[in-house]
Amino acid sequence: MATAFVVGDKFRNKVTRLLERTDSALPPRLREELKEILDKTEPTTLPFSTARNLKQFLQEEGHPFYLHELLEDSSLHLPEYVKPPRNPELVARLERIKAKLANEEYKKITRNVNTQEISRSGTLAEIGQQVRSVKAVVVTIFNFLVTVAAAFACSYIGSQYLFSDTAARVLAAVIAASVVGLAELYVLVRTMEGELGEL
Repeated sequence: MATAFVVGDKFRNKVTRLLERTDSALPPRLREELKEILDKTEPTTLPFSTARNLKQFLQEEGHPFYLHELLEDSSLHLPEYVKPPRNPELVARLERIKAKLANEEYKKITRNVNTQEISRSGTLAEIGQQVRSVKAVVVTIFNFLVTVAAAFACSYIGSQYLFSDTAARVLAAVIAASVVGLAELYVLVRTMEGELGEL
């Protein structure tokens, strides 16, 4: 935070003339402060407290120039920020907390990794599950084919009481097998949809 001005030549010239005047009622303390400021090497800084005292003096004496005119070519003096040293206990504690958070994050990321994996292809349990899945598909397809074939056979044999012509019997058996096949497919699709929804 700024606590002083870096004064320019205008301030130096006017304050030098003010100090040279013998008839001025400049307080001795303010006079000494201003002399010290002018005697300093570059950069010459004017503390805010001295600036306030000089402003008050100029107002009381009714001088023809004001403080803002004196500081026209001046700038704020911003001291360089000195970073305080960090507490070693605090740094060690922060490092422990960072390590703990990193460990928790790692555990969260790797919680679903199976450590019993025997190879890149998967575990024995996964292979067994895949075999059961393939077995279920084969049984389902076999069941579908047997059901359609049985529907065809039943319709063909049963239609002999209705039709004497073989072509009509085959046509009736194909229609019946198609209806049963479509119904079986509908049930199969609904069942597979339910199983996929559970996954």
